Amino acid sequence: MKPGLSLRVSQHLALTPQLQQSIRLLQLSTLELSQEVEQMLDDNPFLERTADEAPREEFGLDAENTPAQPDDYSAEDAIYSGAASASSTSAEAPSESESPSASAEEPDWSGDGTVDMAPNDAEWGGDAPPRTRNDAEGDEADATELARSHESLTAFLHRQALSLRLSEVDTAALRFLIESLNDDGYLEDPLEELATSLAGPDDLEQIEELVHRFTVALRLLQSLEPVGVGARNLAECLTLQLAALAADEDSDADPATVQTALRICQQPLEMLARRDIRRLTQLCGDTEERTRAAMALIARLEPRPGRRFADVERNIIVPDVIVRKAGRANGSSGQQNFIVTLNPDVMPRLRVHDIYAGALRGHKGGEGHQGLQQRLQEARWFIKNIQQRFDTILRVSRAIVERQKNFFTHGELAMRPLVLRDIADELGLHESTISRVTTSKYMATPVGTYELKYFFGSGLGTETGGNASSTAVRALIKQFVAAENPSKPLSDSQIAEMLKEQGIECARRTVAKYREALKIAPANLRKAL
Repeated sequence: MKPGLSLRVSQHLALTPQLQQSIRLLQLSTLELSQEVEQMLDDNPFLERTADEAPREEFGLDAENTPAQPDDYSAEDAIYSGAASASSTSAEAPSESESPSASAEEPDWSGDGTVDMAPNDAEWGGDAPPRTRNDAEGDEADATELARSHESLTAFLHRQALSLRLSEVDTAALRFLIESLNDDGYLEDPLEELATSLAGPDDLEQIEELVHRFTVALRLLQSLEPVGVGARNLAECLTLQLAALAADEDSDADPATVQTALRICQQPLEMLARRDIRRLTQLCGDTEERTRAAMALIARLEPRPGRRFADVERNIIVPDVIVRKAGRANGSSGQQNFIVTLNPDVMPRLRVHDIYAGALRGHKGGEGHQGLQQRLQEARWFIKNIQQRFDTILRVSRAIVERQKNFFTHGELAMRPLVLRDIADELGLHESTISRVTTSKYMATPVGTYELKYFFGSGLGTETGGNASSTAVRALIKQFVAAENPSKPLSDSQIAEMLKEQGIECARRTVAKYREALKIAPANLRKAL
């Protein structure tokens, strides 16, 4: 082949560092954003957090409770006036298909070269009041404080162990076992492995001594509250609770039923899960009636003794958006209006450090001026990108609330079909942007706190040619199961027929998928004993 030259024209998109940061901030959760802000505060001297009230906060606070009119997005300034003036850059993040070009160069934050104070250098998020501890007279308790005051399972067991008169060795062995329990109260590791981890694999005599000590300590642990703690498997946990019932003279349980239940726990638990009454009756040598009573007794036991000591702090959800009712419903349409606001507790109060910026402005051309100028521009862009993040979350949340108003009034059955494209087309954003906004972002509503993704769902065809939301269909299935006859539970085919009577075309396999998503057992396991 002869060497030659050719000219080719092509287009490609290279994302600037500012847009890359905007995309990354948009998909962060509240906790991740807080960590990002703390990291930026540590790295950038031109960025600072402020607790002082800015003069322009007054308008935002006065108009905080002003009802927003439907489809009137111009009231955004009344919701959080502390935000800096909006950037001319669109809030839409580029689609995921527009991949950034790889570059090993240092991000260019140089901007236009000016070091003057820009309008958006002022405090942003000014209407966010500082966090305070709840007063004694407050109606709501701080969830984090409640979590910290919540006693853990290990602390509860250690407190009981203090009342036991044990030697130092047995006390140490008991404390070691308590610390080895999982969150459910089970001892997952065999005693031999625990002993080997302490003594090492070569000291067999020491291992044997430790296993003996742990065996004694395990009996003591299993005698503590809650009953069943320290069990090594589910069968042992149920057996410990049944043994406690048998030893309790004040128990209302029939002793013969308890003994039958103990024999059932000695059998493979798969038969108990399948409710194989005939097989269990033969193995236990009791009547079918007694076996049914024993299975009902086992069903009332606690399979996870440490459940009530679960750490509630892990389940705390801080909403990004708050939805409140706006007055009474309209008389003509009867439709309730809602106010959609950002949660001020999650809005960082940031601004550019005016003293440092002024000092940089007064020393133009000095040593290191270019690098400091880039850090100043980086701080400005960070504040602007955070503002864009909350602007986009608020716009998407308002669009969701406007389309799902019936849900906030009538519940899950009134949920409308909604897909990402619907909101993307309405707001002029890309579907990938809507996906980022609705992931790990939560909305506090009068009927509960939900992830933004919860309000999206596919539609099922109806006889009238319309669509029914999959969320509404799941709510119907839940209602059907709750109202069924326990002795004759509804099968998936029967539920599909009942949905068809409601005008919703839903196949049996779809019913089974929705039922499993709702964690509802199949008909054979829901049948009452």
